[in-house]
Amino acid sequence: MPSVSTLTTDDSVLLVQLSDSHLFAEADGTLLGMNTCDSLQRVIELVLAQQPKIDLLLATGDLSQDGSLESYQRFRQMSASIAAPARWIPGNHDEPLVMAQAVTQSPLLEPVVDIGNWRITLLDSAVPGSVPGYLQDEQLQLLVRSLSEAPDRHHLVCLHHHPVSIGCAWMEPIGLRNREALFAVLERFPQARAVLWGHVHQEIDRLHGSLRLLASPSTCIQFEPGSEDFKVDERAPGYRWLRLLPDGGLETGVERVTGFDFEVDYGSDGY
Repeated sequence: MPSVSTLTTDDSVLLVQLSDSHLFAEADGTLLGMNTCDSLQRVIELVLAQQPKIDLLLATGDLSQDGSLESYQRFRQMSASIAAPARWIPGNHDEPLVMAQAVTQSPLLEPVVDIGNWRITLLDSAVPGSVPGYLQDEQLQLLVRSLSEAPDRHHLVCLHHHPVSIGCAWMEPIGLRNREALFAVLERFPQARAVLWGHVHQEIDRLHGSLRLLASPSTCIQFEPGSEDFKVDERAPGYRWLRLLPDGGLETGVERVTGFDFEVDYGSDGY
């Protein structure tokens, strides 16, 4: 695996986020009728076509649907075609101990990355056996240390669960349960610039005070924005890119595969 780039503090940094791939032990595993291995491959091919030089790849949880070692090995093998260092965090469908087994002797689960003029902190919001998320005390302490020890860097904070209401009633109870604790930390540190997450399978870009709040598509099924009940959106799988500027600015966008035909199967095993 490539090491984190030796960019200077005067350089911009290009990140790519892959989220919520929901892979299975079997390559032909499907989620609501979609082959998640195939959809991830399509997204990776799009990344390779659009982003020739990536500085860091972020995988923000639910890499696996079944928590199998084979699914993590498959994700690692597939994403390795993107020639960039990478970092992973678990989501509510992941099995952290199995994930750790799949990344032995690699930096994939290291939670803090200094790159360019930025520091990226990856928090584990997953709770074993639970769909909602929660940042345990050690995760909040990690965030405080990370922010405190790099006051001259701009900071991007990543986690899996959404820390704000996103206007989907059915997702309201399955976000981050102690969001107030997260923002209480972030509001103490003006160098915190943005928060990035997965879980919601849709694009979000808004402000919380001066903090940029970003959520991203899944590499498989998408959720209907603003839905009261669980509903799959017709939008295609995709990814988010982020360009972190040395002055603390952030440019970002979402790209989706084209020509992707999919008919949701609500009768199959659900999300």
